[in-house]
Amino acid sequence: MLIALWILTGLLAVLFLAAGVVKSTTPREKLLPKMAYMEDLSDGQARAVGILEALGALGLVMPAATGILPWLTPVAAFALALTMAVGTALHVKRKETAVPSIVLGVLAIIVGVGWLLIG
Repeated sequence: MLIALWILTGLLAVLFLAAGVVKSTTPREKLLPKMAYMEDLSDGQARAVGILEALGALGLVMPAATGILPWLTPVAAFALALTMAVGTALHVKRKETAVPSIVLGVLAIIVGVGWLLIG
């Protein structure tokens, strides 16, 4: 169980870190062709989402891996799930598919609950 949880946590962290770095370092105008929902966000909001995703990815791994404040790992997972809930609402409002946001949100909840049960 612990190995599966670490694998899922690592994969989720890689996905959120990659998305976060792209959103926080790429100008919003360059993201628009592939991420049409960026139209609804300001430059600052788009960058903030990216920073939150990258920090959340670090929060998924670092506390549990180091043993320093390990309770922050499930907190990070639930915060990322909340971020995906907001993303889902944005996609639904725009009448776009929200499946990726929903899947990532559910996986984040699974990771959060898994670390709560182990910790």
